[in-house]
Amino acid sequence: METDKNFEYRFHSKRSASEIFQFLQNVQNWWSGFFGEIISGKSDQIGDEFSFSAGDGVHFSKQILIESNPGKELVWLVTESNLSFLQDTHEWENTKIKFNLKAVDDGTQVTFTHEGLIPKIECYENCSGAWTQYLENLEKSLNS
Repeated sequence: METDKNFEYRFHSKRSASEIFQFLQNVQNWWSGFFGEIISGKSDQIGDEFSFSAGDGVHFSKQILIESNPGKELVWLVTESNLSFLQDTHEWENTKIKFNLKAVDDGTQVTFTHEGLIPKIECYENCSGAWTQYLENLEKSLNS
């Protein structure tokens, strides 16, 4: 396994890139449903911030929307994190959570990347597993 490869998850949807983009802007649509998540704040405009808490406070992070290219890309910068199950509770800080959308003949190719979530950091195994759960759920939602 490459120790510096960012966590990535890809899937295809028959929905349009603009429809998926709008769905992703509401973070509660895709980052909830498993661990008692509490999401507060907004994510519509560049500069909007939201906080995410899960597992009765085991995971807390704050994100700011830094890139928004309608129908193509959303990027959030993690500005604060407190992951109490890790030795370095701030491991997510200054990482980026990204969605890239690419229109293809029969729909949209969706690529999620958590830039900075790499195999050599402590959180990788647990966090990549949790991301996979959320993203499999998102894939089902967008393909139902």
